[in-house]
Amino acid sequence: MDITLEQPARGRLMTADERELPVPATLRYASTDPLAVHLDFPPEVALDGTGVTWTFGRALLEEGLRGPAGTGDVHIWPCGQARTVVEFHSPYGLALLQFDTAALRRFLLRTYAVVAAGQEDIGAAVEEGLNSLFGSV
Repeated sequence: MDITLEQPARGRLMTADERELPVPATLRYASTDPLAVHLDFPPEVALDGTGVTWTFGRALLEEGLRGPAGTGDVHIWPCGQARTVVEFHSPYGLALLQFDTAALRRFLLRTYAVVAAGQEDIGAAVEEGLNSLFGSV
């Protein structure tokens, strides 16, 4: 059975002038893509007026809740006991958002209730990815 979890997440965008602006987002996890988590931002907070989804590893989220993690476009680290920073890099620039650590942990635990760590069946996801790359070659 395919299961999708969604959980609202209120981020706080850290600006260059050290202000915090509220940013609504939705955390999403699908059992059909068991290694990934998605962070969806609505059109009203995007630069071009279209919704944006960032996808990154569930393991990155777990690691980032304990200490600095990430080497690519997404970096995550704890900021005190109550907040976690998620840093996004894109061709348009950099965005730093803070989220409540408890909410991120709660979401992560819910994902493990759907697909336990180490129980991910990635065969179908690999096959789908190869098909999208190579088509019917």
